[in-house]
Amino acid sequence: MSFTPNLIEELEILALFNLSTMQEGIKVHKSAEKTAIAATKRLHKKGLITQADGGYLSGLGKDAAEHAQSLITILTAAEKQ
Repeated sequence: MSFTPNLIEELEILALFNLSTMQEGIKVHKSAEKTAIAATKRLHKKGLITQADGGYLSGLGKDAAEHAQSLITILTAAEKQ
């Protein structure tokens, strides 16, 4: 298994969510990059976010976003050492 471009794009969307509150969602506008729009639609289809253009994280989406953001923290911390 490897990180495909689609998975990386989805991880980038999950990294946008503010995990300190579930009351804050995101909106991916029609003028956004086509890859971001497609990634958001895929996350919605997978049941990780509530709307095809963003919205809020589902329970599973919150878990996925936490893991994605933790991975970013770990990997960027390792770069600084």
